[in-house]
Amino acid sequence: MAASGLTLTGLSLSQVLMVLGGFGVGAVILYLLKLRRRQVEVPFVRLWEEILAEKQTTRLFSQLKRWLSLLLALFIIAILAFTLGDPRYQGATETGRSLLVLVDASASMSATDVEPSRFEAAEAELRRLIDGLGPADRLQIAQLDETATPLSPLTSDARVLRDATESLSTTHLRANLRPGLHLALDVLRNQPRAEVVVLTDGGLEASDTMAAELREAEIRLSWVRIGRADANVGLSAFAVRRYPLDKSQSEVLVELWNPTDEARQVELQLIGDGEPVDIQTLSLGPEERLRRTFRNVSGVDRTLEARLVTREGLDHLDADDHAYARLPERRRARVLLVSRGNLYLQAALVLDEYLDVVEVTPDAYPPEGRFDVVLFDAWVPPSPPDTAALYLYPRPEEGVTGPFVIEGEVEAPTIERVERRHPLVRWTALTDVNIASALQVALEREDRVVAGTDALPLIVEGRRNGQRFVALNFDPRRSDLVLRVAWPLFLLNTIDWFVQEDARYVSSYYTGETWHIPVPAGATQATLVGPDQREYVVPVSEGRALFAGAHAGIYTIRTEGAEGAVSEDSFAVNLGASAETRIAPAEALSVGATTAGQVTPGEVGVRRELWLYMLAAVLLILGVEWFTYHRRYTV
Repeated sequence: MAASGLTLTGLSLSQVLMVLGGFGVGAVILYLLKLRRRQVEVPFVRLWEEILAEKQTTRLFSQLKRWLSLLLALFIIAILAFTLGDPRYQGATETGRSLLVLVDASASMSATDVEPSRFEAAEAELRRLIDGLGPADRLQIAQLDETATPLSPLTSDARVLRDATESLSTTHLRANLRPGLHLALDVLRNQPRAEVVVLTDGGLEASDTMAAELREAEIRLSWVRIGRADANVGLSAFAVRRYPLDKSQSEVLVELWNPTDEARQVELQLIGDGEPVDIQTLSLGPEERLRRTFRNVSGVDRTLEARLVTREGLDHLDADDHAYARLPERRRARVLLVSRGNLYLQAALVLDEYLDVVEVTPDAYPPEGRFDVVLFDAWVPPSPPDTAALYLYPRPEEGVTGPFVIEGEVEAPTIERVERRHPLVRWTALTDVNIASALQVALEREDRVVAGTDALPLIVEGRRNGQRFVALNFDPRRSDLVLRVAWPLFLLNTIDWFVQEDARYVSSYYTGETWHIPVPAGATQATLVGPDQREYVVPVSEGRALFAGAHAGIYTIRTEGAEGAVSEDSFAVNLGASAETRIAPAEALSVGATTAGQVTPGEVGVRRELWLYMLAAVLLILGVEWFTYHRRYTV
């Protein structure tokens, strides 16, 4: 509703008049009420006659003061009523800027080349933008890392914007400009004087298509450059594995990266279970990536940490100076071997001291007790076991249903294809294995061929009755596999895979990725405790807890079994984007062919929210009235 060059953005004019009329009538009625004087008995009336005569002479002036007081009350009611209408100048919201500020919260913004850090410098720039808002400007704040997270509405309320500023925090993620620009298109499209402002140290990219969409939506791209120096050295890779045949010892791989154009000298510390394991002083040339392997690391059972230490002033980013790894737990696995006698199989299982092997003949199956893995040697049980199983030459006897439907037997097959990344065949060479014969089996939809040919699967893994299985579809004793190192490695890899003990390089989970964390069977949800002790309840799917965290460190995962038993374990998370180690601030920010410019200045002037000034006027009137009353000018 518009009136006299003003527009009401709150209550409509009719609603304002209704409020004014209602409270105005009430005030008039109160003033028209006849004043009831208190009766006071006095000893002699003549003493008061002179005073009463003087009062009669000032009666007209008293009535005048009373009507002035009524008009003042009505005036205050009118001001307050129009305040509810939130009056503004016509076009006030059409002439101000509409700003979306994207605050880079990636790992590189933790650099300390700007005191106290780049991120806090960005927060200071944001506060300056808030303080510099024009009378009709509106601003929205969003945190930018892998995604763009809005922290405030598009508003001119400085208090709301300052509260949103306090909720900003750094992450160990990289910054992706694309989600921020998508948010800008959603928020600023069709807004007056639209502008997206990026507070960043650079290194952000977006496509020409995105630049074209910004131009079409008439959204200006601006940025504020944060940061000065590039001095930094970081850990770009860190992995640990236990030796397959000696799990008391481990091998550690560390990669260091110097992204600067100057040589650097650093101290690399390896910490195991909180105690120093090794310390080395290393020199890195300009732009050099240096790998170091620590062999035969012993005495470490749970966690390993790599730390970088440099001279002060030569490393401005602490986030990439630490890397973590969680060693697989060395727990004893119970293995049931069902065999009529196989020395090759027995000898291979003796190599792992952490296997508790119980051997029975097929006639004594099933024995009492619970086992982690069952190995069936050239025999198939009448019913599948309730645990993981390895079948060696799974030809069932007549009347028994095995894991496969047997369609025949192939003489002298060859292994033409091997999934080398599969945990079952790690560190093995199988393509030249000589085999006398193999079973031709019919696979189910979810089965996965690990080795064989397109027509003849020789090593298969999958699930039967909800339990994992692996099948070697030929008799290893009628091949030269049992004479190779690949034989015990295949067996130990299979058992480790079943019991979730992985002897490979443990590539820690990385920030910016979805983590699939193994949990005990039967768990439906898990609780994660982060390095900052914050707790997260996460879902479990197919025996894995799913989560995508934003900070590196050691996490704890807790699950509750069906009988209420609580299981707790830990895992390591490292900085995901090694590019964050390169902290040199960019000279320009470009989206396609569009180069970001400087932030447009706000319009100087008073606030367009007139209700603030109207309330101030009411307070001023009440103050004057109070002063005149106590000075007895209006009594």
